[in-house]
Amino acid sequence: MKINRRDLLAASAGIAGAAGLGLTGSRPAFAQEPSYTPEAGASLRLLRWAPFVQGDEDAWLANTKKFTEATGVEVRVDKESWEDIRPKAAVTANVGSGPDMVLCWFDDAHQYPDKLVDLTDLGTYLDGKYGGFYDGLKGYAMRGDKFIALPLAAIGNAVCYRQSHIEAAGFKEFPNDTAGFLDLCKAMKAKGTPAGFAHGKAVGDGNNYVHWLLWSHGGKMVDESGVVAINSPETIAAINYAKALYETFIPGTESWQDINNNRAFLAGQVSLTANGVSLYYAAKKDEKLKDLTADLRATLFPVGPVGTGVELYQTTQAVVFNHTKYPNACKAYLKFMYEAEQMNAWITGSSAYCCQPLKAFASNPVWTADPMHAPYAKASETLRPNGYAGPLGYASAAVMADYVLVDMFAAAVTGASTPEEAVAQAEKRANRYYKV
Repeated sequence: MKINRRDLLAASAGIAGAAGLGLTGSRPAFAQEPSYTPEAGASLRLLRWAPFVQGDEDAWLANTKKFTEATGVEVRVDKESWEDIRPKAAVTANVGSGPDMVLCWFDDAHQYPDKLVDLTDLGTYLDGKYGGFYDGLKGYAMRGDKFIALPLAAIGNAVCYRQSHIEAAGFKEFPNDTAGFLDLCKAMKAKGTPAGFAHGKAVGDGNNYVHWLLWSHGGKMVDESGVVAINSPETIAAINYAKALYETFIPGTESWQDINNNRAFLAGQVSLTANGVSLYYAAKKDEKLKDLTADLRATLFPVGPVGTGVELYQTTQAVVFNHTKYPNACKAYLKFMYEAEQMNAWITGSSAYCCQPLKAFASNPVWTADPMHAPYAKASETLRPNGYAGPLGYASAAVMADYVLVDMFAAAVTGASTPEEAVAQAEKRANRYYKV
């Protein structure tokens, strides 16, 4: 379907796309559809994170090209490593120049809410039209009753392992509890096929892993009222468990960033780690890794003493900075990218790497296209926000940006600090942000 400028400004493209994918039916009532006319001479710059699945970037750029063809607005898309997005976005906010839009992480938008364009009209419209944003993702984007960002995706995270290697270690199936998981990792080390999880400042893998360690044992950074609660018996139990796991790991995981576990797994240095579905696709495209690909499996993290699955998952939000000269063009671009035709194309292109922000897109065929996609299919629905159990905001965003929890575990598992010393230091650092 060809989309011209008039179609875009009338916002009919999304309706046509939804009909083509069977998402419209009897259309529910939703907020009045906003219309944005790009400013004369508008051109935009977007900063996004570098892709781990090439189809993600390809689909994003293809949709961007369609927007330019429909509106005449050029959009420059730059990319940076995952670790560099957060500081570059913060600098952009503080100096008031740079990209017009950024795809940022977690609750980063709460570090500089006064530097962002209010997206409430667009967020409310999308929320109503497409079945609602998932609660976990929506919480990251809201400040009070306003959208300071638009939830874009949850990047699912699962335990990836070699089936033949766990069988060689004496396990027919992957353990579903933390005690069995530790036994498996010990047995795999003894067989020379060790595990490895990031204890370094990895935005995704490091944070996902340590939050699971903490939450699975009942620990939490803050309580429901936002009072720092990290210094607890549950946290000490999580650290002691992490120390036991760390002893089974390949050396050097305390310095791993988001790319390192991928490389180690594909190189055969580890046989068990945690990653997005990108690990599977990286193996699949390499003919020399055919045997590894056939042997690769993925599953959710084991359940700990709390008795239920608790996982963080990487989330990304789209923000528009108020220094932009073209706020209407920015909103028009984001609206176009979120409408059904473009959003479904991006989710499909991402090959289950990016889990949808809106419930209507859960029916995208990508989730049943390959059995390896199953552990990643409900990331947006089941994620627990990093600020648990307190409210999201400046403090929760700053604690994560400062890697307080990551550093606590790293110090303890490497022996740089005792568990008690590591917890006390994390408590002190967190209180600087929660201002207790």
